[in-house]
Amino acid sequence: MLFFIFLLFFCVCARWKKSERSSTYFYTRTIFTYLKLTELILASKMDLKCALEECSMALNLFLNNKFSEALELLRPWSKDSMYHALGYSTILVMQAAMTFEQHDIQMGISTMKDALQTCQRFRKRSTVVESLSNLVSKQTVDQLSEEEMHAEICYAECLLQKAALTFVQDENMINFIKGGLKIRTSYQIYKECHQVLQMTQGNKSKNETYYQFEGGVKLGIGAFNLMLSLLPGRILRLLEFIGFSGNRELGLCQLREGASGSSLRAILCTFTLLVYHTYVSLILGTGEANLQEADTLLEPYLHKFPNGSIILFYAARIDILKGNFEKAQLRFQDCIAAQQEWKQIHHLCYWELMWCYTFQQDWLQAYRYADLLSKESRWSKAIYVFQKAAILCMLPEDDLKRTGEDIVSLFRQVDGLKQRIAGKSIPTEKFAVRKARRYACPEPVKLILPALEMMYVWNGFAIVGKRADLTENLLVTIEKEETALQNETNHNEYYVDDVCMLQLLKGLCLKHLGRLMQAELCFNKVIQSEKQIKYDSYLVPFTLYELGLLYKQQDEREKAIRYIETAKNNYKEYSMESRLHFRIHAALDSLRVSPASTP
Repeated sequence: MLFFIFLLFFCVCARWKKSERSSTYFYTRTIFTYLKLTELILASKMDLKCALEECSMALNLFLNNKFSEALELLRPWSKDSMYHALGYSTILVMQAAMTFEQHDIQMGISTMKDALQTCQRFRKRSTVVESLSNLVSKQTVDQLSEEEMHAEICYAECLLQKAALTFVQDENMINFIKGGLKIRTSYQIYKECHQVLQMTQGNKSKNETYYQFEGGVKLGIGAFNLMLSLLPGRILRLLEFIGFSGNRELGLCQLREGASGSSLRAILCTFTLLVYHTYVSLILGTGEANLQEADTLLEPYLHKFPNGSIILFYAARIDILKGNFEKAQLRFQDCIAAQQEWKQIHHLCYWELMWCYTFQQDWLQAYRYADLLSKESRWSKAIYVFQKAAILCMLPEDDLKRTGEDIVSLFRQVDGLKQRIAGKSIPTEKFAVRKARRYACPEPVKLILPALEMMYVWNGFAIVGKRADLTENLLVTIEKEETALQNETNHNEYYVDDVCMLQLLKGLCLKHLGRLMQAELCFNKVIQSEKQIKYDSYLVPFTLYELGLLYKQQDEREKAIRYIETAKNNYKEYSMESRLHFRIHAALDSLRVSPASTP
């Protein structure tokens, strides 16, 4: 709008000069008119309804791959409208999370600080006396105006996103604690806003902005409850002590209600549920994803945004989880072709395509995408280089030579590429570094089927197990390696570890092929070899967990619980311990055992 006024001003001035009007009066009047118009624009205020409408337009642009246009629509009001501030900063935070570039992370944090300040201006201002009385009574939530209610929700969302970026950027413990406090503040705001909803349920004079507020509350309460419910019991008990609580059914219910509504945050509720069904339940759970619900959630958006890269990505991911790898590959290619602005979405596709081809043992194609990731993406160089080297280990000698790659050199790079988030090393990177150390000595000791071992780390056998043909092919590869290992005359120090790792992978294939007794024998061989394992101590607790799931599959509930709890209580300080505890928590929850009641 200001640009339009500037343009109008210069057009009038040009016309005045052209007609040779030299009257001072005309000139003064033109300037005065311009200043008055500018003053009116600067004094104008974007009301809540208009802000929500513009943010809805920006969201549609974003889902249609018009990322820059969405930012441009939101930027002019990002310092004066809470929803423009939230939308603008959220896109930049998403970009920072995907690029992992320090410049983008700092930009995201800076923009989020501005957004917090903008939201703060709309929040209810309390005097010192009011603040003190609030601590005692906590009865002020029903005294908020409509605008102040929305300001609370926007402020809570901004706090949560800023905390997430703080964890990524800073390794300083003080900043880590600050991030935790921001999350707690955000959680408390959502709880108070939830009280507002409960108190106004019978109100018949609900308008569109009320339903927008309701959508924001359902997103926050749903996401928090779902996230907290995933945590192992010992962590959750500690968090409950400082005011957090997690109820999975409540979280899922709130998110489903939010996703079925028409609010601005309906799509965000949908995406949260999709992340849960397509990633969290697989990586941090037992792998039992609700794909029917995921399909139902995504279907209307596939019709509305048929070329939307984010929508296509989730559609392809669902195809992978169904075992439709060939269809998924085509959809990922469509997703890549849909836009060129955010290359980071391409990297997400490369990761999934790498696994698609790994499941099919098309090692050259899998290598192609691992290579692209190692060169283009900054998310986890250590994992990408390790994964690339692991895939190269699977290639025949002639194919390996044609790539021109040096496997030993790649494995030796892994240790120097690891990074830290919130002051902590990433568990999968630590695992990769430990495995790669076999190549650090002057005479490297080769890894046995490292690509399949990494497939297990990401719970890939739960996916490929949907396809009996591909599972049979994997079993052939594992048994061939098992025979070769047994035929070796000089056994190195890693021999028992390698034998046990192959038994774990073999047992997983047999389980998914329905050969349960043979799978049980494989798992028991690993457990019986516990005292002989030298380095891969993770194998025994993970195998106990898998044996527990095997008994669960056969409806032997008591045996399932016993083995899973043995894995939980009797082992510690092994690779990916936290990941297994997440999976154990999910398994016990599915067996209807309260984590709090376990010893």
